[in-house]
Amino acid sequence: MDAEGREQIEGRNPVMEALLAGRTIDRLLVAEGTAPAFLEKLKALAGQRNVRIELVDRARLDGLARSRAHQGVLALAPTRTYADVHDILTRATQTDPALVVALDGVEDPQNLGAIVRSCDAAGAHGVVLTERRSAPLGPGAVKASAGAVEHVPVARVVNLTRTLEELKEAGLWVYGTDGQGDRVYSEVDLTGPAVIVIGGEGRGLSRLVKERCDFLLRIPMFGRVNSLNASAAAAVILFEVRRQRGAAGRPAP
Repeated sequence: MDAEGREQIEGRNPVMEALLAGRTIDRLLVAEGTAPAFLEKLKALAGQRNVRIELVDRARLDGLARSRAHQGVLALAPTRTYADVHDILTRATQTDPALVVALDGVEDPQNLGAIVRSCDAAGAHGVVLTERRSAPLGPGAVKASAGAVEHVPVARVVNLTRTLEELKEAGLWVYGTDGQGDRVYSEVDLTGPAVIVIGGEGRGLSRLVKERCDFLLRIPMFGRVNSLNASAAAAVILFEVRRQRGAAGRPAP
C-alpha cells in the first residue's frame, strides 16, 4: 500500500487485467520510454475506463515499486476487499460443480499468486486462505498471478477447520494433498463438488485440517525430490479435476 492506504498493482499484465475487470484505478503511472505499442494499447484501455496515464521518470517508479518486476507500469487502487466464502459458492452452477481451493499456511506470495493463476486457468470458483500464517494479496502475489486475482474471488477466514466443516455441510467433498496420502490423486473421483486443500511450504497440512479431510491425496514422485511445491501441487490436482469433468476449455490467447 502507499501512504494513503491504497493498493499498488505492479506489472503490465496485472495492471491490464485490473483495467479489464473494471477495477477502480486512482492513479496510473507509466515510465517514460515504455514501448510505444504497449503504451498505445494501455492508453486505449485506460481511456475506456476514464483513467489518466501519468508519464514519470523510471527512477521514480523504481523507488515507488514494491517488486522488482514492475515493467514500467504501476497503478494505485482502493484497497482490495476479500470475498465471502458463501459468495464463492454462489459462483458454481448445477452444470459446473463447486471447485474451491483452500490454503493451509501458504506463506510465500509467489506461491499464492501462482495458485490463484492456476485456479483461474482451471475454472475454480475461488480461493480460501487464513488470516494468520498466510501470504497476503500484496504486490508479489498479484504479480505472480498475472492478473488472475482480478477474476478469482479470494476469501479470508479465521478458522480454516471450521470453514471446511461448513463447506462439507454445503455438500462439498474435502480433498487434502499430502505426501503420505492413502489415495493417488488420479485414481479418485473428483467430478463432484470439491474443496482442494493445499498445505504450507515445508510443513504441509496441519493435523486438525487433515482430520477434516474426506480423502488425503498423494502425487507420486519418480525422482529424488520427495514433493512438489504448493503451487505446482495445486496445478496438478486442479487440472486433474478439470480433466475428469471433461470441459473443453478455451484456446489460449
